[in-house]
Amino acid sequence: MSGLRLSDATLSDLPREILRPTYDRGRLTPGIVHIGLGNFHRAHQAWYLHRLMQEGDAHDWAILGAGVRPHDAALRDRLLAQDCLTTLIELAPAHRSAEVTGAMIDYLPIEEGNAPLIHAMADPRIRIVSLTVTEGGYYVDPTGGLDTAHPDIAHDAAHPGQPRTAFGAMVAALRLRRAAGHGPFTGLCCDNLRGNGAILRQAVVGLARLQEPDLARWIDTHGAFPNSMVDSIVPATGPAELALVRDIGIHDDAPVTHENFRQWVIEDRFCAGRPDWDRVGATFTDDVHAYEMMKIRILNAGHQVLANAGELLSVPTIADCMAHSAIAAMFRKVQFTEILPHVEAVPGMTPAGYLALIERRFANPSIRDTTRRVAFDGSSRHPGFLLPILRDALATGGPVSGLALVEALWARMCAGTREDGTVIETNDPHWDSLVSASRASRGTPGAWLAQRAIYGDLAEAPAFAAPFADWLSMIWREGTSAALTAYAAR
Repeated sequence: MSGLRLSDATLSDLPREILRPTYDRGRLTPGIVHIGLGNFHRAHQAWYLHRLMQEGDAHDWAILGAGVRPHDAALRDRLLAQDCLTTLIELAPAHRSAEVTGAMIDYLPIEEGNAPLIHAMADPRIRIVSLTVTEGGYYVDPTGGLDTAHPDIAHDAAHPGQPRTAFGAMVAALRLRRAAGHGPFTGLCCDNLRGNGAILRQAVVGLARLQEPDLARWIDTHGAFPNSMVDSIVPATGPAELALVRDIGIHDDAPVTHENFRQWVIEDRFCAGRPDWDRVGATFTDDVHAYEMMKIRILNAGHQVLANAGELLSVPTIADCMAHSAIAAMFRKVQFTEILPHVEAVPGMTPAGYLALIERRFANPSIRDTTRRVAFDGSSRHPGFLLPILRDALATGGPVSGLALVEALWARMCAGTREDGTVIETNDPHWDSLVSASRASRGTPGAWLAQRAIYGDLAEAPAFAAPFADWLSMIWREGTSAALTAYAAR
């Protein structure tokens, strides 16, 4: 393997043009535990902290990485082998640059029962526990409440000392902190969920209530769960990314590529202090909602508008979807006629201006963000990103034909084959049930909408169900391209 192996010992030997930590990593002390340490966290939240450390601040806020699933162990091994350093490669349309970041100082052992994680979070030096565990990882039931019947939640309620979930581990650590006379930490959700802090509070306090009501009240009263909005496009790491980091002269087994854009808006409600992330570009506010709605509805919903059509037509990346005339035309029309009317402006940005920004970002050919990655976990992303817009449009009598088309494309995609006959591999935690519903809906479109855990009562709304049935029938009969063309022509 070519390139200089990344480690603390080799930082000074890196190619001169590559930025690297200027602070003494040996003097950093932990202040944050981050659960779910994937590419996005390292390119986003950890980068903001790294930049603050570069300015000589926040050296007592270093990150301890953590996971709660066995598959996290492979990344842990790779990062520990390079002293938890990460090479970030920024891919702008016309240039690229690299930076090695060092805000993370350890990755906790991953064990059944999560004892190392609980012990770390019980340490009073830890003042923030942050999470990126995917939109579908918060055990939300179809009514929006905590899914207390889920086997993982039921297990943690019955075995508080041996939790399976991140939330069970957080409750166990908070119990230890209270017993030792320490205050709680702030729980900071960094996933793409509307009201993500409230959802995290529901998971932690709700689980604590099942175990020990007095503890739940203590957490609810003294803890903090600020809402936040995070934004940057960060592709998965594969052979191309590994080759790219080698090309710039570094042997990094876990590099991260990302676009040349970041945004982080955080509700300024912390119970145990916080880093001054605003000094390096984050926005603290008392109202995240408008920023959150703009991003989730235009960017995250927009990703789903593109990805399902792209998968069906074997278009490999989001940038390629934006270059595909029929997909791009559908995307733009759905956005202007059916999404933007349900988005409010934020300080300094109109919905149309934000869409123009998103179109430039999505079209960046240097970002090889696959349609498969973006289409992953549609059973969480469609209810989280698209269906709330659909409900608002139905409530106000607005058009929904394009949103119905998007749902029909997803339904067809879940049949498990592209239009060229290639197989779409499992791409959702509920893939088997989605495939079954998709194949049943080929002759009976209502079989797809009958998935009440996803659609609730939307099957009973003729203004949506009728165009959905028409589009799905057309897609099966004439193909995706015909449906896209028909929609654009209306």
